[in-house]
Amino acid sequence: MPTPVVVPGLGESVTEATVAKWMKNVGDSVKADEPLAELETDKVTQELYAPTAGTLGEITAPAGSVVAIGAVIGQIVDGAGAAAAPAKPVPEAPPKPAPAAQAAPQTPPQQAAPAAPAAKTAAEETLSPAVRKMVSEHNLDPSAIAGTGKDGRLTKGDVTAHLAKPAAPQISPAPPAPQPATRPAPQPEVPHVPRALAPSEERVPMTRLRRRIAERLKQAQNTAAMLTTFNEVDMGAVMALREQYKESFEKRHKVKLGFMGFFVKACIQALKEIPAVNGEIDGNDIIYKNHYDIGVAVGTEQGLVVPVVRDADKMSLPQIEAKIGELGKRARDGKLAIEDLQGGTFTISNGGVYGSLMSTPILNPPQSGILGMHKIQQRPMAVDGKVEIRPMMYLALSYDHRIIDGREAVTFLVRIKECLEDPQRLILEL
Repeated sequence: MPTPVVVPGLGESVTEATVAKWMKNVGDSVKADEPLAELETDKVTQELYAPTAGTLGEITAPAGSVVAIGAVIGQIVDGAGAAAAPAKPVPEAPPKPAPAAQAAPQTPPQQAAPAAPAAKTAAEETLSPAVRKMVSEHNLDPSAIAGTGKDGRLTKGDVTAHLAKPAAPQISPAPPAPQPATRPAPQPEVPHVPRALAPSEERVPMTRLRRRIAERLKQAQNTAAMLTTFNEVDMGAVMALREQYKESFEKRHKVKLGFMGFFVKACIQALKEIPAVNGEIDGNDIIYKNHYDIGVAVGTEQGLVVPVVRDADKMSLPQIEAKIGELGKRARDGKLAIEDLQGGTFTISNGGVYGSLMSTPILNPPQSGILGMHKIQQRPMAVDGKVEIRPMMYLALSYDHRIIDGREAVTFLVRIKECLEDPQRLILEL
């Protein structure tokens, strides 16, 4: 008996996904728990695993299809079932009209009957499984229903609204009248009219993750009173400490000693002193958070993601470094879960790994602050009346001015600077 391949739940508030690609073709053998396809949501890309062993007998949602949670996008059958399935429609359908051609009046209706379902199948090919089922059960014509989904696709709400109108399904001229009123609605969502491409250009649709990133960044600009303040830190003390203990640190804790752990610790110290930077605005209220879940921005091929180090204030430096390393690897491998990306209270973004000397990071809503790290550069500095070459880094704090005052923002950066230039403060929590 065929086993359906079902789109699993992909996290809270996620109702649909895009089939990014199929890793197996129809007819390929699969093992239980073997990756079958990649599902892309507006937050993460997640692999879909085979529910059982057998042969991939059918794919009902090809790559690029938008599918609802719980939708059936394929079937797994055994070897015999897979071979028999394609053989039935092809050889049996053509031979029957040939002998029946002797009776002239009977042949045309038999040939016309298969043509109708074939056309209907082509029309319903873009429908989701749930919508296709509703259309089939009520014997509806999908082309007679105005779609409000992406690219004019039908949704369950469209079919339900269509069924609620007693006159619409019976009178064919009636539906076209409301259709012009509903079809212009999706068009304002398109930011521009596609232009003609030059021979050297190509058009590639944005991934769901990239569209989500664009929406959230624009939301931050439109909602928050965003401002950025800068400072610089002498990284000499941290670099000397790292150079002195990196080998013994790695041998003891099985993880490399980087810079991010020091920054996380320094941010926590500053957040405890300036709690507004760790808060958020909820309507007319301010929520002050007494926990420290630090998001660490990671660049991947799919886009920027921000996995969260939870309860970072309760973790040691080795534990923080290990967690950041684990989350970074899972992000680059596309293995992050929705839970890994939710609930952060403050974010750190390290543009220095790409060579950035200075930037103004954008807030990660609903958070009120984000720290930007940058490239460590040797610069001449005045130290005790003398000019010395020191390893300096610019720091940038972007913050929501509705909740954080300028004095608090500057003080926050100064505390981070003090902790990094004198790492003993991190140990003593000063």
